[in-house]
Amino acid sequence: MTDAARLGDLPRPAGRRVRDLGVVVGSLPTGRHNAITDVAGVLVGHTTVDDGPDLHTGVTAVVPAGLGPPRWALPAAVWTGNGYGKLVGSTQVDELGVLESPIVLTATLSVFRAADAVLTHLMRLRPDGLSFNPLVGETNDGHLSDIRRRPVTERHVLDAIERASDQPPAEGCVGAGTGTSALGYKAGIGTSSRAVTAAEVPVTVGALVQANFGGVLTVLGVPLPVEELVPRADRTEPPGNSCMIVVATDAPLDARQLGRLARRAVFALGRVGAAYANGSGDYAIAFSTAEPGRPTLPDAHLDPVFAAVLDSVEEALLNSLFTATTTRGVGGRVSHAVPHEAAVRRLAATGRLPEGGGNSPGTRPPAPLGR
Repeated sequence: MTDAARLGDLPRPAGRRVRDLGVVVGSLPTGRHNAITDVAGVLVGHTTVDDGPDLHTGVTAVVPAGLGPPRWALPAAVWTGNGYGKLVGSTQVDELGVLESPIVLTATLSVFRAADAVLTHLMRLRPDGLSFNPLVGETNDGHLSDIRRRPVTERHVLDAIERASDQPPAEGCVGAGTGTSALGYKAGIGTSSRAVTAAEVPVTVGALVQANFGGVLTVLGVPLPVEELVPRADRTEPPGNSCMIVVATDAPLDARQLGRLARRAVFALGRVGAAYANGSGDYAIAFSTAEPGRPTLPDAHLDPVFAAVLDSVEEALLNSLFTATTTRGVGGRVSHAVPHEAAVRRLAATGRLPEGGGNSPGTRPPAPLGR
């Protein structure tokens, strides 16, 4: 079923990254594609489960290509901003400071089946293994998707992992973001990256988010409340919900230092207007792909890396919203896309953008939604 057939006469503005509209977050340069896959050795894959009327869900996998013989673990950390969520495998990451699996994101009631599917993947890689730690996170897409059907299967998860590539990942209503909403609007998956130098070492930082949290959308410090930009918007979305943030870097960092990056990733939610509500499970996972044996960067030189995390997560969150499209879901509920023209007009009126917005450095064409 086509998008037009599914949504009838609902407006569906073409999803565009915020830089395509003239919105530039910070002054740091982006990586080549302004995506988490700019970090060498990081792959992303999606499986989208969308039947038109009732199911809008899926799987997104962030796959460190370096996990495999002879290296079965990468330095990693998890930071919990608010623990109202189900991040399977997080306690062992906290305890040991290592990532041993792809990071898989999905819907709340599919997280346990997804974890079992990741276990299947890991057992195939290591036929002699007796203990594994799948890392699987979630947000609740039950506002738009019939979440109790638990439609995500092992095959969906394995497809996302096996099809993961180093190309710019699709954003918006795809994979684990197919049915999510944030800050009053339709949201989904978003990504961004930054390239900096720390202690004379070139560093790339990339972020990928599954956005599904409450608050008031804020762009470059300007509030864009849905009540004003889309007065007829559906108001039935439950408060709270969650956000999963994945940060990857090629910087040589240990687990303690990666925990410092993960904390700043959660801080970045505040920049876009997050409410940090009681029911919002806000988590960040940070890992490094640096080759083992390299000396870790001194803490005193991490400020550029911290800035890269904050800016890349902020832009990834904005991309998750601006690339998403209006979606009608289960029970006829609707989540409206951010109206680009109205947003640009308001930003221009406050002096944040030139009139009309426009393309900015670091843009790229959208990736096809199939990946």
